[in-house]
Amino acid sequence: MEKYIEILKASGADAWEIIDTKTTGWEFYFIGRKLDQNRAKNVEHVTLKVYKLSDDGQSLGIASAEVAPTESPEALKKIAADLVYQASLVKNKPYRLNTPKKAEPIKAELRPLAEEAKAFIEAMNSVHETETEDLNSYEIFTNQVERRLINSEGVDITEHYPSSMVEVVVNARKDGHEIELYRLYHLGACNPKTLKEDVEETLQIGKDRLLTKPTPALGKAPMVLSTDAALEVYNYFLDNLNAAYVVRRMSSFEPGKPLAEDIKGDRINLEALRVLPDSPSNFAYDSEGAPIRDTVLIKDSVPQEYVGSRMFAQYLGLEDAFSVSNWKAGGGSKPAAELRKGRFLEVVEFSDFQVDSMTGDIFGEIRLGYFHDGEGNVTPVSGGSVSGNMADNLAEMYMSTELRQYSNAMIPAVTRLENITIAGVE
Repeated sequence: MEKYIEILKASGADAWEIIDTKTTGWEFYFIGRKLDQNRAKNVEHVTLKVYKLSDDGQSLGIASAEVAPTESPEALKKIAADLVYQASLVKNKPYRLNTPKKAEPIKAELRPLAEEAKAFIEAMNSVHETETEDLNSYEIFTNQVERRLINSEGVDITEHYPSSMVEVVVNARKDGHEIELYRLYHLGACNPKTLKEDVEETLQIGKDRLLTKPTPALGKAPMVLSTDAALEVYNYFLDNLNAAYVVRRMSSFEPGKPLAEDIKGDRINLEALRVLPDSPSNFAYDSEGAPIRDTVLIKDSVPQEYVGSRMFAQYLGLEDAFSVSNWKAGGGSKPAAELRKGRFLEVVEFSDFQVDSMTGDIFGEIRLGYFHDGEGNVTPVSGGSVSGNMADNLAEMYMSTELRQYSNAMIPAVTRLENITIAGVE
């Protein structure tokens, strides 16, 4: 580290950052339930970033590169010189890097890798399979990470945290037809119950996918989301509170200005969190050294505060802003069962589903949905698409009281949008 600092100080850069990430991990690769191979790893990634002011001081350029920890001093000097030159060609409005600020440390409970890996393997072994729905393959990556950030303003922060990942492929078969589904879970520590339930839900989705009928053309109708596709809806709100969106005039959100008038449905509540159980993103500081605070971002559908990177936050004159690591969208006024009443389409699997953060446009292709006809009949359906816009749903949007966690986000388990166009294939 002393070598990097010495070279960057002598490079001619006006400011600089170093991020040193060390990861120790165990990896397991299963075919079906049989271990195919496993390995241990110990890797280090070092990123150097330099900042260069223009001669008149009116613009600031940035350039970065990853360097090998074994790089020679001569090679590092050349890399630093190249970065300074590249930065001199970039013309951003000047801003100042983070200075040292105190934040309460996150007390990460790092179990030995052997224990963590065992918990994941036992969770996967507990998944119930049938003759027609089973595990094709899965991979488990258990990691412990040490991340250190140093910058030219005096910031020197080191954090330790768990970061794990599970990739799962499941198969479902019926009458000579077969379907394959893929899932990727980003986790901190292992929560065996949640992982088991999520994988078994995927097996059920595969089974139902082979029983589908064509999606009816419902026109304007309510749509219910109860899987990770709903994250797109809440990311729309989070993105529009990002300083980068505001500076680039991609967001119309303003603190104190309601998102909608005459709200009939539930009101949006969104907050940033330092800690979320089992999250891989429990940090005291963001990646630029800004302290992360438990912060209410939207209260009763009224934005409260912007967040984001140091550069765009400074452009808005925000000194205490930070990049969000964990976040939570509050639940609504009714349980999930109440939101599943009437005539609507619940979509649990899309070929693609997006909510455009700038325009609010909603669009997705249906792979598996459940059509509730309002008379007690539920039919698995596939094909067709959904479309709409968040502006047409902000005044009447419903969220379950129950919550569900996806990695670093906690959101309502069920979300109901009332004004969606459902184009079927009938």
